[in-house]
Amino acid sequence: MASVALGFFLGGCVVAIPVVTGVAEGVEHQKKQNEEAANETRMVKFNALVSCDSKDEFADEVDHGILVVRHDKVWVLPRDKDVKPIPPVPNMDPPLHAFAGFYIQYPDEDRCPPERGLVSTISEDPPVLNWIYCDRDTYELRYGNRTQSITHHVGEWDWSEDESRLLFEGWEGFVAVDEWDGKDEDDSTPAGREGLRWAVYFDKDDNGLKGRRKGRDMLEIVLHRRPQSEEDQLKQLEDANKKMQVKSRGGLSTQFTAPAKERERKMGGKKK
Repeated sequence: MASVALGFFLGGCVVAIPVVTGVAEGVEHQKKQNEEAANETRMVKFNALVSCDSKDEFADEVDHGILVVRHDKVWVLPRDKDVKPIPPVPNMDPPLHAFAGFYIQYPDEDRCPPERGLVSTISEDPPVLNWIYCDRDTYELRYGNRTQSITHHVGEWDWSEDESRLLFEGWEGFVAVDEWDGKDEDDSTPAGREGLRWAVYFDKDDNGLKGRRKGRDMLEIVLHRRPQSEEDQLKQLEDANKKMQVKSRGGLSTQFTAPAKERERKMGGKKK
């Protein structure tokens, strides 16, 4: 009888250990989420500046650069004294848009624990947000909505201890790959025709993108956070509000004005 009781007790322990561990992990994760929610710094929008200390002859093309989002990818371009990207060709349409993002939890219940994602505006008008992710096949950094990004590597995005540099999956494995195909004016891709050359990848396997960069030149880079000032963020918000008001006056119902009009219709056109 004693041996049966002992066996039952041991069995209970075997079953209980994973349960207790799971609860502990859940509590720890909830604690982390609470800390994240209280850390407003994560929500401060920032630009990403680029440095490269390589001795390669092409290093100066990416050193002192800035990240831009265009054609569903992330690129490095030179920046001017006002920390704005310098267009490689004149009259780009639409204009260049510098990465301007912040950290936020990626919405996917199947990821356990949830991962911290990174979003960026991809245009000024309208001010649309997209997820920045690492393509599961090519390891290039791309941007897209939830449907486009969910099957790829979306996190964990983070920053260094001093909050000055970007990390992905716990380390700095960012590289710039030369995607110019050798043509001067006849490049068949939109990016090539616009003079975009250095695309950002993440060396996920830490092997120099073996089998993925197809002999193209590659430079190791560091991505630095440049938090936008409160004035810059306030100006962007004001500009967005002005554009929204203009569109409303022009007869285009927005998601904010439509419900009010619907209520008026149901109430016979009278406000109460």
